[in-house]
Amino acid sequence: MSTRWDPQQYAKFADHRGRPFHDLLARVGAEDPALVVDLGCGNGPLTLGLAERWPSARIVGVDHSGEMLEAARALDAEGRVEWVEADVAQWEPVSLGAAPDVVVSNATLQWVPGHEAVLARWAAALASDGWLAMQVPGNHDAPSHALMRAVAAAHPASERLKAPLSRLAVREPATYVELFGAAGLEVDGWETTYQHVLDPLGQQESPVLEWVRGTGLRPVLDTLTDPSEREAFLADYDARLRAAYPRTPIGVVLPFRRIFCVGHRREVAT
Repeated sequence: MSTRWDPQQYAKFADHRGRPFHDLLARVGAEDPALVVDLGCGNGPLTLGLAERWPSARIVGVDHSGEMLEAARALDAEGRVEWVEADVAQWEPVSLGAAPDVVVSNATLQWVPGHEAVLARWAAALASDGWLAMQVPGNHDAPSHALMRAVAAAHPASERLKAPLSRLAVREPATYVELFGAAGLEVDGWETTYQHVLDPLGQQESPVLEWVRGTGLRPVLDTLTDPSEREAFLADYDARLRAAYPRTPIGVVLPFRRIFCVGHRREVAT
């Protein structure tokens, strides 16, 4: 079952969600790329930022969500980006008609089982002097996700929830560093735990629940189509989240670990 995405819900924490993207791109040294691809482009504002950074480049944004791409096209008043609806796991670089100079994937590959092979395919497709940059959440064991699994295990629909919750999986940073190096790239890998301060003005009842509604909780919501099943899940999950992430005088603090890897294929002398 394909996950349905809500661009408005996702955009509620746009500043927090966008920061890892900017931190990732800060390590990409491409100066004047001809072809830039954003795989898992979502609702578009970050992809449009690529067009601003490299105004002469052809920019392609790929995402499987028609809802997200509709929002992206609405933002792209000048038609600056080629928006492509496709599953990034199946998307082939050859469809571009040229070797990409920059390939970016931000907070997408956690949804792709066996994505190591996908990364290797993207790395092999890079142009000489090309860059591959990826970022994934590394918070699978954080309370936000551990509690989601615990509530699902105790829920009457636990069997139906096993598959949706098993999709989120990433590797440790060293695995990506080794993968990029094995693909012939000079590699820079790191991890960061952001301390996101959510809802400092106290306008949301449960800001962490609002956060996960836009991302990791989406497959659960898609599976629990019966309103009573869904509400029972959310009531239990919300109570546990509030205990795990209490409100402080400055807001609700959400620690969020992310994993980054940037690879560069050195230019081949001719």
